[in-house]
Amino acid sequence: MPTNEQRRQAAKRKLERQLERRQERAKKRRQLAVALSAVAVVVVAGLVVLLVTVTRGGGSSADTAAATSTPPTSTPATTTTGAAPAAAALPTGRATALPATVDCTYAATAGQPASKPNTPPGTTGISTEGTVAVTMATSAGDIGLTLDRALAPCTVNSFLSLVSQQYFDSTPCHRLTTTGIKVLQCGDPTGTGQGGPGYSFANEFPTDQLAPGDAALSAPATYPRGSIAMANSGPDTNGSQFFLVYDNSPLPPGYTLFGTISDAGLAVLDKVAAAGSDGSLDPSPGGGKPNTPVTITTMTAAA
Repeated sequence: MPTNEQRRQAAKRKLERQLERRQERAKKRRQLAVALSAVAVVVVAGLVVLLVTVTRGGGSSADTAAATSTPPTSTPATTTTGAAPAAAALPTGRATALPATVDCTYAATAGQPASKPNTPPGTTGISTEGTVAVTMATSAGDIGLTLDRALAPCTVNSFLSLVSQQYFDSTPCHRLTTTGIKVLQCGDPTGTGQGGPGYSFANEFPTDQLAPGDAALSAPATYPRGSIAMANSGPDTNGSQFFLVYDNSPLPPGYTLFGTISDAGLAVLDKVAAAGSDGSLDPSPGGGKPNTPVTITTMTAAA
C-alpha cells in the first residue's frame, strides 16, 4: 500500500502535468492567434493594393499622367478608343463682351527657358476687338488662320508677338492624332512636345466662362472642326504650342479657343490626317509624328 507521502507526491506530479498541459494549450492558442492576425493583415493589404491598382487603371490617360512625375507634355490627351464620348457643344462666344482693352500677364516659366529666342509680348492696353488673318505656310501646303481677339485677346497678343519674331518659322508640327481627338499640334521649336517660349499665361475662352471647380471643366465638350486652340500642361500654362482641329473632337474646356482655320487649310489638314501618324506617342498622350511631315516654313500676319 502506498504511504501518505507517496500519494502526496503522485498527486503533486499529476497536478504539475495538468499545469504543463494547460500552459502548452495556452501557448498554442497564442501562436494560432498571431498567425491568424498575420494572415488577416496580408489579406487586407492585398485588397488595398488591388483596389488602388483597379482605381488607377480605370482612370483616363490624363489621370494617369497626373499621377506620375514625368515632365508636362503640353498636349491634350487622346481618348483610348476610336469612339468619341458624348460631348456638349461649346459656347460660340462670350456671354458678356470684354472691355475695349485689357491687360495681360506673361510670367517667366521657372526652369524652362525659351526653346527659341524671343521677347515676351506687351502687357497693357491689349485690344479685344476684331480679327487678324495669319498665313501659316507649311511643307504640306498653306493653312489660313483667323485669330479672334474678342475670344482670347491675351492669347492672340502672344501669338502675334511670336509670329512677328519668326518664332514659328522652320519649326515642325510634332503630333498628329487620328483617334478620339483629331488634331495637328504645332508651335514647339524642339519638336518634342516639351518646348515653349519661356513664359506662360492664363486660360481664356471658354475656360473663363466657367467658375473654378465647375464640374463642366472636366466634362468633354466638342471642339469643332476648323478651330484653333492652345495646348497646355494644366490650367494657365499656355505657351507657344497650339493645335489645329480638323474634325470635331471631345475635350474638356480647358484649352483656349482663339481662332478658326480656312477651308483651304482644312483641306491640307485632311490630306495630312489621311496619311496617319507613326504612333510614337501611343498610348498616351496618343498619336505621333505625322507620316506626311509638316514643317512651318513661315508664319505671317496681315498688316
